[in-house]
Parts: sequence; C-alpha cells; structure tokens
Amino acid sequence: MHVPINVFDFTVSRERDGPDDVLADFRGFLMADCWSGFKQIHLRSDLRITRVACMVHARRHLHECRASHPQQASVLLAMFRQLYDIEDRAKESSTDGRLALRQTESLPVLNRMRTYLDSVAVRLPHVLPKSDFAQAVNYLNNHWEQLNLFTTSGRIPIDNNDVEQLMKQVAVGRNNWLYLGSPDAGTRAATLLTLISTALRNDLDVWAYLKDVLDKLLAGSTDYESLRADLWKQSHPESVRTYRSEERRDTANRTKLTRAQRRLQNARKNNSAK
Repeated sequence: MHVPINVFDFTVSRERDGPDDVLADFRGFLMADCWSGFKQIHLRSDLRITRVACMVHARRHLHECRASHPQQASVLLAMFRQLYDIEDRAKESSTDGRLALRQTESLPVLNRMRTYLDSVAVRLPHVLPKSDFAQAVNYLNNHWEQLNLFTTSGRIPIDNNDVEQLMKQVAVGRNNWLYLGSPDAGTRAATLLTLISTALRNDLDVWAYLKDVLDKLLAGSTDYESLRADLWKQSHPESVRTYRSEERRDTANRTKLTRAQRRLQNARKNNSAK
C-alpha cells in the first residue's frame, strides 16, 4: 500500500547501523545513488533488498562532460532524453501499462546506448582513460544492470529525484542544527522534520496541522492514525493549500508540452531525412 509519508531518521554517524535498523524488515527494491554504503546494504540483506540505480545520477556525470567531449556526451544525452520522453508518457499509464511501454520503447533505447558504450567512440584514442568522460562511462558500465531494472517493473521509478529534492529541506536548515547537543535532540529533530515534510507533501498548512496534532496529543488522544497527515487532510479541507497541486500540475504540463514539441520536431526531421 502506498502511504504518502516522508520519513527522516537520525544517526550519530554514517556507519551501517542506521540503514540496517531502518531497513531491517524491508523487502523489495531500494533506489539510491551508487555510493558504496548502499551497495553494502544490498549485500547484507540476503537478497531481501534489490538495489536499483538512479538514472539522474548517471546522466549528471555525462552532462558535466559536454565541454570536454561534446560529441560523445551529446549522443548519450540524446538517448537519456528519449528515455525521459517515454517516462513522461508512462506517468499516466497503469502499472502494467507503464511496464509494457518500457518493454516496448525504453529497452530498444537502452540497447542502442549499450551498443554505443561498447563502441570505439568512447575508447582510446578518442577518450583518455582518466578523463571525466571516461569516469562517466565507467559509472554507466559498472551499474548497468541496476540502471536497467526500472524496465522490469512498472512500480520502479526511473530515478529518485523526489528523494533528492527532500534533501534540500535538510540543507536549508543545516547550519541551524549543526550542533544538536545530544542524540536525543537529533531524534526529536528528525521526528519534527518527518511531520513537517509530510505535511508539505500533502499540501497542508503546516502550522495548522502541527497545532491541531500537538493539541490533541496533549489532550490525551491516542488515535494516532487519524493524525497521520494524509488522513487528517481528509477531515480538514480548509487547511489544504490547493494552489500547490495546481502549481505542480502547471509545471508538469509545461514539461509535457516541451517534450511533446521535441518529439514532434524529431519526427519531422526523420521524415524529411527519408
């Protein structure tokens, strides 16, 4: 069941104990960047967890090589654009429909990308082994299987951009909680960030939501489920900021229009070439 909640946790270090505790009972796909720590989570899970790599991280490395290797980077970035054009159309499909579209259209693009990555265009003498572009290609090669896993299920996203955006909420206040004072204070900060971030995700007036929840808890309420942001939202429509969903819809429509225009231009070019 999909529950629209953002969860933050606090640990005193970047050691493996934190992720291991959070994911102790988790079974399924875990998407993240390709930091070695995330690989270890997969290895220690005894196949409970399957690691999925994020396409945005792979694309970002190539994007940074446009100046040094414009031709090769442009070829690969064009294929990434095709993948995201397909995902743009897949968003409105069911899980099964999304999987079918990926199998039919995304896999051929990935096969072409694989062919290009294996070609002489990305090897010596065209690309030096220690160049930034070579490192970007190595990133793709080393995590190719994990990057392709989104084509095996309609439930797996192509990237974890949504989670990456959440980290901005941490970065905004980083200087404010650089010195929390104690582990207990860190746990409280993570709890508050969980409540506030989840309220924002559900387009709620954060102040109204937190005040009502804290008032009810202080009054002795133990009906914790009704205080969950997505359920509280249903009984407090006056505290829903509808303009946020409208902003997201407008942004999505602009992106969709831009990609549709690009597909049309490409189709016209292909037809004229014939």
